[in-house]
Amino acid sequence: MKRTARSDGARRARRPGGFTLIELMVAIAILAVIAVLSWRGLEQIIRARATITNAMEDERVFAQFFDQVRIDAREAATDDEVGQPAVSISGGTLQIVRRFEMAGAALRLQVVRYQVTNGRITRYASPPVAMVGDLRRLLSGSAGGGEWSAVPLIGGVGAITARLYVPRVGWTTEMAQVSDEIARNANNVKVPQFGNAPLERAVKGLEIGIGATSLHTRITRVFLVGE
Repeated sequence: MKRTARSDGARRARRPGGFTLIELMVAIAILAVIAVLSWRGLEQIIRARATITNAMEDERVFAQFFDQVRIDAREAATDDEVGQPAVSISGGTLQIVRRFEMAGAALRLQVVRYQVTNGRITRYASPPVAMVGDLRRLLSGSAGGGEWSAVPLIGGVGAITARLYVPRVGWTTEMAQVSDEIARNANNVKVPQFGNAPLERAVKGLEIGIGATSLHTRITRVFLVGE
């Protein structure tokens, strides 16, 4: 009996160390689960970062566009300086004739047009001119010629809409109402008590609306004209 006990103890002492096959399989399975969960978490972080980056870029681009429209509307010339509405809309095109002042030089006027081409809003700007004849030529011509500068602003745009605020009419898209307001203001200047008064602006406000693929809802902004 004593010999048997010593023999069993010797066998146990000589048993090799390490993991069994089942233990290794369990460890590998646990590591695989951890790896899958880590990869999914990392993928979600990457997607969230990309979404935030795209949203910030879209916000920057839209802010840049509306800020440029605000500047152009603020610098809009008067109707009598242009000889026609300084701010006008036609189809999907917004046109603003703005002042372009240079130190030590006579007042110049510049024609600016916002158009949607192939889903992208582009700002076309003519060279500043001082002669009435040159301004008429620019107003009657099409944008995109060699003398016009073109700056792409926003992509993925389905349409750009605009409305003009005429004091006696309200918000409108009808240029005939703007022309009527100009004629009414011109008649008021002829009244003796308004002798040397400047011609009132026919358009006092500008509303811009944009629908884009990156937007859940349309964005609308309102700007003062000449203020």
